[in-house]
Amino acid sequence: MTPSKGDIARYRANRQSEVDGAAQYHAMAAGETRANVADLYRKLAAMEEKHAKFWEDRLQAAGVDPGPRRASWRARTLSWLARRFGAETILPTMATAEYTGRNVYVAQKETSGTQMTEEERHHARLLENLMTKSKTGVEGATLGRIEGRHRSASGNALRAAVLGANDGLCSNLSLLTGIAGAGASHRVILLTGIAGLLAGACSMALGEWVSVTSARELATREMSIEKSELESQPEEEREELQLIYESKGLSVHEAKELSTKLMKDPRSALDALSREELGIDPTDLGGSPGVAALTSLLLFSLGAVVPLGSFFFLEGTSAIVTCVAAGGAGLFAIGSAITLFTGRSALFSGARQLVLGFAAAGATFAIGHAIGVAIG
Repeated sequence: MTPSKGDIARYRANRQSEVDGAAQYHAMAAGETRANVADLYRKLAAMEEKHAKFWEDRLQAAGVDPGPRRASWRARTLSWLARRFGAETILPTMATAEYTGRNVYVAQKETSGTQMTEEERHHARLLENLMTKSKTGVEGATLGRIEGRHRSASGNALRAAVLGANDGLCSNLSLLTGIAGAGASHRVILLTGIAGLLAGACSMALGEWVSVTSARELATREMSIEKSELESQPEEEREELQLIYESKGLSVHEAKELSTKLMKDPRSALDALSREELGIDPTDLGGSPGVAALTSLLLFSLGAVVPLGSFFFLEGTSAIVTCVAAGGAGLFAIGSAITLFTGRSALFSGARQLVLGFAAAGATFAIGHAIGVAIG
């Protein structure tokens, strides 16, 4: 049967996805300091290249030239980040992409009889295992057989940076347009913008500090309880650990052998139980409250200063127009940056962010104008 136009488009999309994946895995290998993990990334890249060749063969069989392999702008950006800042910078994004796309080939008849679906699922499992940063001694083939729990990439530092800057930009843009709509003087607008930046940044920093501190205190308490149970009921805890490993795909013998080995060292046992049962990384405990607060403060300030900057150099209508233009450019840039995590069109996401941000700014301008007229 001759492939339809829809089939050809699907072949191209599948091929591009595999080309992007290969490029990103090669970049992760280049940015990874651990030789064994870098080798794993290179193997994943080779698998993606094999899948890309599969779809290129389908295109050529349909009389379509697939053209040279070229990664998308999104993949090139993520690859640069991985090379520049290390593989773990984009690991959460890649893990989420592999997890959501693990069954993409199930309904595609061309892959029937191949191992492509199972290979994609294997990729997802491997990345999830890397996300757990397990130090329990599970290595080699055993690591590849343990399927870790799916974790959201919401903790991705890149995502947090983008969204933190977005909060500052949107809130201060709306604040400035609102006070400008009320007919305030240039001095009042400038002071209001600075106050909005400082108040918002301090509020975000305090909220982040409280959030991380509370999480650390809760994690510490749960680990303390787990330590007490480990000391008073070691065999019960070993059996619990064995069941966890069995549920993740190890045989009864392998799970028992691994759990017994871990229980010989109380620190290793507590580490394993904390990670596997509680989902807590004992070496991190959710991060540093101080670092989280400072990062939140800086990111919010970075976004908030974008619409505010014009009022330091301009006055009147020129300052307001420049403020809105700068805010619009920032909104579009942030919307485009978000596609690094969503995979959607940069133009669509940027335009959507621009429309929503301007809607908020327009609403506050109208409300401020109405209030200004009402109070004279």
